[in-house]
Amino acid sequence: MSLKKIKQQILAFCLRHEFRYTDGASHWTQKHVKWLQSLQPVGLYAEILTEYFLSYEKLVDQIERFDNRIEQLSLGDSDQEKVAQLTCFIGVKTLTALSIVTEIGDFNRFATAQQVASYLGVTPSENSSGEKERKGGITKAGNSHVRRLLIEATQSIAKGRVGHKSKNLKKRQNGNSPEVIAYADRAKTLLQVGLV
Repeated sequence: MSLKKIKQQILAFCLRHEFRYTDGASHWTQKHVKWLQSLQPVGLYAEILTEYFLSYEKLVDQIERFDNRIEQLSLGDSDQEKVAQLTCFIGVKTLTALSIVTEIGDFNRFATAQQVASYLGVTPSENSSGEKERKGGITKAGNSHVRRLLIEATQSIAKGRVGHKSKNLKKRQNGNSPEVIAYADRAKTLLQVGLV
């Protein structure tokens, strides 16, 4: 959350001082960060931008350290296989997978996918009487932490191309059984086709 806030502050600073990034569409790529670092505001504004960047770099380094530590923890964990299997899905990296495994615990306690959906609060709400059936938005009556993680993971599915796998995803899938990889790929394709 802090990183997102400092990024917004830097972009707002650029807008206020009419620094326009025109070399690419995406912000926070290496090219964009180099462009930001090349800016030369005048006077006190240079000091402000420097402070913003110090905060940004500190947060990026901190997140990288935490990610590395989480990777180490997941390798020694008794749930290592479950974490590895979940990272086969696009948008699910080690932190998300470890959080899901920790929050849900034993997946076998759910007999059906419907029970998992109910536990997560992603089943549609219903307001029906007699023969009239009215479905609404998701109930949000379950585990909000895992639900938020899964929603964020699905947002990366919407950005991908059908049938395309990034190098990082291929690396995460390496070493898993062909059945698990095929299941993850099928889920990705079904979700992407449904989002189109």
